[in-house]
Amino acid sequence: MLKQAEEGRLLKKLAAAVGGKYDLQANHGEVGAWRNSLPVLLELLCVAGLSHVEVLLEHRLPYSPKRVDALLCGRHPDSGEVSYVLVELKQWSSAEAVGNGLVKAAGVRNLQLPPVAQVRRYCQHLLDFTPSLARRAEPVRAIAYLHNALFRDINDLYNYESHGLVQLYAADQREGLIAHLRSLLDPDPDSRADAQQAADDLLAAERAPARTLLKTAADSFEQRDDFVLLDEQQVAFNLVMDAVLLAERAGDRWTSEGKTVIIVCGGPGSGKSALAMTLLTKLARHGKRILHATGSKAFTETLWERVARGDQRISKMFGYFNTISGRKNELDVLVCDESHRIRGGHPERRALPEYERRQINSLIDAAKVPVFLLDEHQVVRPDERGTPGNIKAAAEERGYEVQLVDLEGQFRCGGTKLFDEWVVRLLGLSDERPIGWSDLVASTRDEYVVHAAPDANSLEQWLLQRSSMFGGSARISAGYCWDWNPPERLDGKLVLAADIDINGWHRPWNTPPGDSVPDAPPASLWASDPRGFGQVGCVYTAQGFEYDWSGVIFGEDLVIRDGAWRAQQDKTKDPKLKKPTSTRFFDRLVRNIYKVLLTRGMQGVCLHSRDPETNEFLQHFAR
Repeated sequence: MLKQAEEGRLLKKLAAAVGGKYDLQANHGEVGAWRNSLPVLLELLCVAGLSHVEVLLEHRLPYSPKRVDALLCGRHPDSGEVSYVLVELKQWSSAEAVGNGLVKAAGVRNLQLPPVAQVRRYCQHLLDFTPSLARRAEPVRAIAYLHNALFRDINDLYNYESHGLVQLYAADQREGLIAHLRSLLDPDPDSRADAQQAADDLLAAERAPARTLLKTAADSFEQRDDFVLLDEQQVAFNLVMDAVLLAERAGDRWTSEGKTVIIVCGGPGSGKSALAMTLLTKLARHGKRILHATGSKAFTETLWERVARGDQRISKMFGYFNTISGRKNELDVLVCDESHRIRGGHPERRALPEYERRQINSLIDAAKVPVFLLDEHQVVRPDERGTPGNIKAAAEERGYEVQLVDLEGQFRCGGTKLFDEWVVRLLGLSDERPIGWSDLVASTRDEYVVHAAPDANSLEQWLLQRSSMFGGSARISAGYCWDWNPPERLDGKLVLAADIDINGWHRPWNTPPGDSVPDAPPASLWASDPRGFGQVGCVYTAQGFEYDWSGVIFGEDLVIRDGAWRAQQDKTKDPKLKKPTSTRFFDRLVRNIYKVLLTRGMQGVCLHSRDPETNEFLQHFAR
């Protein structure tokens, strides 16, 4: 392998295995790291007399997008048992602690986790999702090797605890590193066959949440207030539990022919997430292998923050659709929340061919009981294919039973279905014509508040007044009809660019994904962090969340002309929606976008359009 690295053949193999598009001549980024670090590690193994150990490069952790730089597989020299060593390689020449468990490395733009903390989490993740290893954690150890740094230049990094799993080494500690590796991996060349077997066993090992992780998660979930499931929510819960019980009774006799796919449809706030959390709590408590996945970065990161509450182990119970792949039926239950975000292929084909159902099929395959929670009126991107029809067709084509449940309640918007009805009628998503809000709720005791503002400033003032008088959170969201520029420096301070300009009312979008700006929350926490009020969110940061008072600004991508809605694709700034597609398909997507934005508020909503004719229409029906 060292010869392949020196000749450049290893880079081609790695690029093909990882599946990305790489410039193999680059000397930066991931290719640069491979080029500069892997020969150092492989040469070190040769010097240590460990050239016979099996080396898994860029080993992807189970149910995670994260990859370990190198995973060494061999036999322990003392016990004779399998031994695995995770290796994190860094090209840093120096680094210093900056507080809060973060470090600043020379030549690296963003703050980083200490290398020992990073690779220790990889160790824990491997143990948490490989039950055969979790039963005997001793064979798993890790090292972080800063091969371009001297001890004196990274002295701060040695203050971070490794909990016995991880050791940190600098370039001038090479002899100590060699001795450490020889204490973990048998240097006897006759152990080559055992090393190969250790690698094969790891690659073939069952991947699922270990019982230790399930117990930790269940204990945490049950400390939260219990959700009370009502009507169809309880029906859906019972269907899942019955399907799990049938699979459990079948035991080793269970086959995929007995699989039940459960699809739960419901509008905003209908209780889909309450159902998901209840399933996680109950099934984890009973040791069932269960995971929660979504296609929304903001939604998943908020679950990490608000449900896992910063506990890194519990956060692993919440992942993404694209990390759920591999061998079939390794999970007992997979809860696919926000399933309308499932990706597919060409957006306008009526029938989805097999290759375009790849993500749907991988999610169905992953568990004995796959559960899909969705609202098809929240499909807002051309490549989103998570509809009940598509999921049902994919399941039935393979002979699986399908159970479909509609959650009829609408709990978010004031606990009433009337507002949801008003929205779908307003946007032309219903066969019934729009109706004034006061007319719709006449003779009812509905207390939900609907208002339309003459200008953007009035909308903002209305939200401030409502949240001040009645309490609760407030947010402003808008159609993606303004440029979204990176943060800029103003008087030496990094600030959000005030891209949105409506007749002199200037506000920024929320923080761009991946960026960090002082005094502003990250994009994924815009809806839940109190500092989010100063920015305007779009559908990608608002979808899946709620706040008490919602302000919605219509852009020129959807306007009223002669009393009817007209979608204007040339007005959108959303790169996902600017791609060529039919006017009819864009029209459906943009109406869904505004339905999502309009249904985020739990106590009330205020509307405004920058287009005068559209704003007159909104004011008429919001009365």
